[in-house]
Amino acid sequence: LQLVESGGGLVQPGGSLRLSCAASGFTLDDYKIGWFRQAPGKEREGVSCFRSSDGRTYYADSVKGRFTISRDNIKNMVYLQMNSLKPEDAAIYYCAAGSFGAMCISAAFHSWGQGTQVTVSP
Repeated sequence: LQLVESGGGLVQPGGSLRLSCAASGFTLDDYKIGWFRQAPGKEREGVSCFRSSDGRTYYADSVKGRFTISRDNIKNMVYLQMNSLKPEDAAIYYCAAGSFGAMCISAAFHSWGQGTQVTVSP
């Protein structure tokens, strides 16, 4: 199972970025998928997760209304559209796949990408 993120970069406050995550070796639709982030000195937190078994989607309160998770089953890709970015959104963003456990807790995910850096600065 392999996940590879892309799309990070430097953006000004208020700007947008779309992160992509390519999956190989497995079918994303068979797993719950999630985007997590980790800023320096902080714990990894769940940003948005989707569980295909019941169609449930989770967003952290801090990103509700600004971020959107989506998936392309044909391409086996997951996306995170991030709008109205704030300096506090800066972090390394990871995509992950999991099978069981809590909806959007990192311990419940077993496969991780290498991460992509998002920097939000004037």
